[in-house]
Amino acid sequence: MKAFALALCSLFVTGCVAAPRGVDVVNPFDLERYLGTWYEIARLDHRFERGLSQVSANYSKRADGGIDVVNRGFSQQNKSWKEAKGRAYPVGDPELASLKVTFFWPFYAGYNIIDLDQDHYRYALVCGPNRDYLWVLAREKQLDEAIVDRLVTKAKGLGFQTDALIFVEHGG
Repeated sequence: MKAFALALCSLFVTGCVAAPRGVDVVNPFDLERYLGTWYEIARLDHRFERGLSQVSANYSKRADGGIDVVNRGFSQQNKSWKEAKGRAYPVGDPELASLKVTFFWPFYAGYNIIDLDQDHYRYALVCGPNRDYLWVLAREKQLDEAIVDRLVTKAKGLGFQTDALIFVEHGG
């Protein structure tokens, strides 16, 4: 019984980090090129970003080989900026675009890059451990509509509820 409880506890502590079934992550992937600031172009709604606009994420290298993550967004309702700090680490083969991220240690969730501008790392399509989490990210606050349409079409084909996407405002 102790072994079962320990295994169950381990499952909750590590969380689900793999990409959803039938969704492949980018390969090859260069974590160094992914570092820096990304702007949220679109997302599926979830409680920890609800009501936020001007959302960005900054990724920087940690001494332990991981990544410091700072997510930031503006709450129009509260007229204030909200910020969440976390850590991310590669999962398995570093050539695969699969990370585990925590904002509430010891609980981790998947951060899986499923489409990426391989030439310039200008945009990315990211999902969590299931189809409830999806983000379109870009290095700039705006992304060409044709690229957004292609990423949304891909996500829809993978079973994500793209009709529910929130397109993020980045105005003043």
